[in-house]
Amino acid sequence: MAEFVRLERRGEVATIRLDRPPANAMNERLSLDLWDAAREVSADDTIRAVVIWGGERVFAAGADVREIADLGPREIEPVVGALESALRHIEAIPKIVIAAINGYALGGGCELALCADFRFAASDARLGQTEVRLGIAPGAGGTQRLPRLIGLQRARDLIFSGRIVTAEEAHAIGLVDRVLAPSEVYPTALEEAARYASGPTLAYRAAKIALNAAAQGDQVRGLEVEREVFRDLFATEDQKEGMRAFLEKRDPVFRQR
Repeated sequence: MAEFVRLERRGEVATIRLDRPPANAMNERLSLDLWDAAREVSADDTIRAVVIWGGERVFAAGADVREIADLGPREIEPVVGALESALRHIEAIPKIVIAAINGYALGGGCELALCADFRFAASDARLGQTEVRLGIAPGAGGTQRLPRLIGLQRARDLIFSGRIVTAEEAHAIGLVDRVLAPSEVYPTALEEAARYASGPTLAYRAAKIALNAAAQGDQVRGLEVEREVFRDLFATEDQKEGMRAFLEKRDPVFRQR
């Protein structure tokens, strides 16, 4: 039984609802729940479109740092592996998928949003690949999917800086497709998903498979490399310092060269 993800139905549209208060911090259990949800909506022919939503306050504010701060490379491997696998299954759902983003979509939360076909963001939403602030790099697809979406140079900017962008900037660089009033994000995503659900879903499925194949290229190997370097960072003092600083609410002092 899922602990942190709920599947909700409205006609032919399913919502994959993250439900791990207060910030939908992503841990191994949530990743496994996402994998199960992706498998279920993919196999159910009565579901014809999907919305991913984290609720009215936050989409997903990244990894649960408290759970992983003291892990080493061997211990982090199944954690990042579970998330990366879950996101590949989300990306491969053979139906139109819309991410409805309220609040923050950071780190792994941003990586989850990247797996959707469309991203609708609240006007006060904030997005970012913030991993470098913790002394690590994206580990569940951010280095692979973000450049394909917004271009290599813009992806470098976001990943190297770790900065958080507004919904308006995210829209300007192609990271999100629509910016809406916060109260309109989820209803609009449901409305658009219902429109797709009433359309030629077999054609959408075929087109999505072909588009994903075109976009991915060497992504399989890229994801392997990303996961490997992410894992190895958990043997560094900078990772420990970055995550301790986060938990202690102070600026990190990175010393390794």
